[in-house]
Amino acid sequence: MRQQQRQRQMDQMPAETNRFAVGLKNGQVLRAYDVEVKQPVFGRSFLLVDGLQRYDLSDVRYYDDETGHYVRTTLPKSRRETTLRRDRPGRISLYSITSTQYAGNGFGYPYGGYGGFGRYGYGGFGPAYRTVKTEYFSKDNGPVENLTIRNLAIATSDNAGSSALLAKARSFQRISTLSYVAAGGVILAGLFTTLNPSSAGPTISPLVYAGLPLLIVPLVVQSKQQNSIRQAIALYNRGL
Repeated sequence: MRQQQRQRQMDQMPAETNRFAVGLKNGQVLRAYDVEVKQPVFGRSFLLVDGLQRYDLSDVRYYDDETGHYVRTTLPKSRRETTLRRDRPGRISLYSITSTQYAGNGFGYPYGGYGGFGRYGYGGFGPAYRTVKTEYFSKDNGPVENLTIRNLAIATSDNAGSSALLAKARSFQRISTLSYVAAGGVILAGLFTTLNPSSAGPTISPLVYAGLPLLIVPLVVQSKQQNSIRQAIALYNRGL
């Protein structure tokens, strides 16, 4: 009997119809159960709300769906609007956009980080593609800016702790750049010596092997750089 009463109560509960929000540029905020972005082959992309209402993306300010929160905004040095996914909210909010690009033939490998691109190539022995993730941020819901150490340093200049962490990240960035330059110089010198031997000796110059460890240094340093940036943003958002 109790189980039947509980079932009747559940059947009488109203359906959840306001899971997501859609904010329009005219100030109207819609509550919806289902939100989809439609990209027809011909015609303009639009937002389909609850399978019935269509809204041109140019009329949308932000929206939620199953995958997260998205905003429509103009990127730096661009007049066209695009859709960015909000990865982390706060006084410093992080946004990103992901796209797939053709990368020729062969294999790819992942790399990237804050202030740049995250890429992953795939395709085996045939055509290879890479997923490119470009990151941005905004302060206090202001204009979107490129996620670089310089821009973050300006935005967080009123927080001593964040400024110190970003200064450390900048030093890691310099070390990484110098390591790449040094590795490239040593390996090129080794290749030149290998291709133009002056006397009988090793087939491959030792300089080639000496330059390889220098390529590992940026990988370690970039990890520390990203960690410093992440800590600086978290510290600023906590208001410490």
